[in-house]
Amino acid sequence: MLSVAYVVMKTAQEMLDFYIDAEVAVLSGQTVRIGDRQLTRADLTEIRSGRKEWQAAVLRAGAVAGRRARWANADFGGVT
Repeated sequence: MLSVAYVVMKTAQEMLDFYIDAEVAVLSGQTVRIGDRQLTRADLTEIRSGRKEWQAAVLRAGAVAGRRARWANADFGGVT
């Protein structure tokens, strides 16, 4: 069974990758200038804003997963 933290991390990472790809596409020529007119296929500011949100989500999910993975409580029934 997959943990909730894993699913959240996987989804956040997939979205971050999507936003990074979109940012690269815009930076590599999604704007065309013809004379004094300019056509932009995507809004770089919005893409960067979304990327930053998902980047923060990945960091948060990683921090939560990391905290849970570092230790576990065990009860050995009084055995020392």
